[in-house]
Amino acid sequence: MGNSFIDDPIASYLGSWSSYINVYSILFRIFLAVALAALIGCERSSKRHSAGLRTFILISMASSVAAMIDLSIMTYNKENFAAISAASVVSVAMISGNSILFSSRSQIKGLTTSAGLWASGIIGLATGAGLYTITLISFIALLVCISQLPIIEAFLKDRSNHFEVHLELKNSYNLQDFVATIRRLGLKIDDIEANPAYANSGLSVYSVSITISERDFKTYRKHKDIIEALRSLDYIHHIEEMS
Repeated sequence: MGNSFIDDPIASYLGSWSSYINVYSILFRIFLAVALAALIGCERSSKRHSAGLRTFILISMASSVAAMIDLSIMTYNKENFAAISAASVVSVAMISGNSILFSSRSQIKGLTTSAGLWASGIIGLATGAGLYTITLISFIALLVCISQLPIIEAFLKDRSNHFEVHLELKNSYNLQDFVATIRRLGLKIDDIEANPAYANSGLSVYSVSITISERDFKTYRKHKDIIEALRSLDYIHHIEEMS
């Protein structure tokens, strides 16, 4: 039942049954889609992201089923366009877009999870199409990107000349003192933006973009050291680096 696809090394190893749409290949492809998505979902859930285990599994499984339905339709009705798979890609993109949020601290959150959901859906399509080699290679690449690249990103960001902080001052009059302190430390303020989300909090809250302008300061300090030094100032209620 069904039609064979391009020669896939893993499919060749498993046997001819895995290249066709049949009961065994259907079960295997759905299991594979669910298992791989579960690993990605567990990684996201462990970091308390809104889209976790169930979301990744559902998207991957649905995409896999969409691909198998398209294969069946194209086999029996001689169609040349994978309409359901195309629709699933659009749907996953919409769902992924909805996972992007703007926090009260003017930060965009959920971009990595959104991209991960979209990639998981594409991998699900590859699984449903019986492209097992593409599936496994893509899955490994996705898992490495999501779990390991943040370590590299954090290392590079902490040594960048530029960073942005969320600043909460006890009084708006203290902003001038903060600017003066920044300049004494050999830093440069690129931009200061008041945060309207804290208008009634009793605090003066800003997003501040800072550049490390002094070479010696950059050599001996990291972002966290700079922020820790600023945190000791009496007029600062709270300060932290924005991701």
